[in-house]
Amino acid sequence: MNKQELIDAVAASTGESKSSTGEIIDAVITAVTTAVTRGENVQLIGFGSFSTGARAERAGRNPSTGETITIPAAKTVKFTAGKAFKDVVNAI
Repeated sequence: MNKQELIDAVAASTGESKSSTGEIIDAVITAVTTAVTRGENVQLIGFGSFSTGARAERAGRNPSTGETITIPAAKTVKFTAGKAFKDVVNAI
């Protein structure tokens, strides 16, 4: 499912217009992105939580030349599925 299909599905289930539903979904995505960027956790009970993690600097290898390179440290985004979401997925 892509973003447009999500908008269509939500608009069909709520009876709202696709344009207003698209704006609402964009606002939700922006709010989650902003909060996680600030280092906050976003918990949607029953669905899951978004948080940040850290990946340490590590050594890697260039596959074409075999040269050893240093891969810099980076922040990552983690999603942990909630219990209700896991239960629904595993029931199928």
